[in-house]
Amino acid sequence: MTGNVAQVFITGDDWEDALWATRGALRPRGYLVLETRRPERRAWEEWAADTAPVVLDIPGTGPVEQRREVTRVELPLVSFRCTYTFLADGSVVTSDSTLRFRSRNETESTLAGHGYRVLDVRQAPDRPGREFVFIAARTT
Repeated sequence: MTGNVAQVFITGDDWEDALWATRGALRPRGYLVLETRRPERRAWEEWAADTAPVVLDIPGTGPVEQRREVTRVELPLVSFRCTYTFLADGSVVTSDSTLRFRSRNETESTLAGHGYRVLDVRQAPDRPGREFVFIAARTT
C-alpha cells in the first residue's frame, strides 16, 4: 500500500475490510508493506500554510493549476480539497478527500489483530521522519 493509501480507509470497518482482503490475497508468510504519515508531524499544518498554486504541464492537456485547502481537522481525520484549473479552457475540477492519521501503536495493533506479524517499522527513505513504513507478514 504505497502513497499512504492506508490513510484513505477512514472508518474502522473499511480499514479492517482492507486488511482482511489483503490478507486473503497473500500466501502464508506473504508480505504486506504499507506507508502512512506520522500524525505527530502534523502534515496538515504544512498543507494549510502552503496555499500557493502549483502549475503542472500535463502532456496532451496543457497547463493545470492545482490548489490545496485544508477544510477540516477533527483528529484523527483531516479533510482537504484540491482544485484543478485547466488553464487552456478555464474548466475547474475539485476533489474532496479525508485521511485518517493512525498512530504507530494503532497501526501495529490492527495489523496484529488481523493476522499479520509486524517484522519492521522504518522511515520512508524519501521522507525521513515524516512517515512510517510497516513491513508485516501474514502469519499463516
